[in-house]
Amino acid sequence: MPLSLWLSMSLICIFGAMSPGPSLAVVVQNTLSGGRLQGVITGITHAFGIVIWAGLTAGGIGLLITQRPDLFNAMRYAGAAFLLYLGIRSLRSKAGTANALQGSNNNPSTSAARDGFLIAILNPKIALFFLALFSQFVRPEAGMGEKVIMALTAGGIDALWYIIVAVVLSHSTILDHLRVWARFLDRLFGLILIGLAIRVAL
Repeated sequence: MPLSLWLSMSLICIFGAMSPGPSLAVVVQNTLSGGRLQGVITGITHAFGIVIWAGLTAGGIGLLITQRPDLFNAMRYAGAAFLLYLGIRSLRSKAGTANALQGSNNNPSTSAARDGFLIAILNPKIALFFLALFSQFVRPEAGMGEKVIMALTAGGIDALWYIIVAVVLSHSTILDHLRVWARFLDRLFGLILIGLAIRVAL
């Protein structure tokens, strides 16, 4: 792939990764409720989901998913259900973020890895994004190696962005301010996630 095409594709991937949505909400919430490592794990596993979607789309399989409304809707509703579960879990949390911000819950768990991966893989709108993107950059003569590079580029940019988010939010000076609002943040993120679930479902 020519460098100019790769740079253009990378720039669009950066804007795509930075756009606010369910993925950002989950990474932020896991960072605040579990600490820096959990936020980083969420971001990395989310990137694995992005690589899978990008690879499937570059290979042409993503087009099949978006052309099958029943399959697309099933995945969309599954993603909405998962967001709803995360939102209710956050609303019912009695001291998740509060304890984490006091430094008593900084152990990573498999839930962070699960949350990051599922929030990406259960979102078929990511396939739409890559269909629109790759239709501009996948050349007719592109081999498998070039398509793999495109998928890894998208995943790498996604991982880097969410790692930056997790590191910045878990900085001690920021956490000092967040401690005051710990219980409020649990409820806020719960409502945000439930709202996103409704939006995805509709």
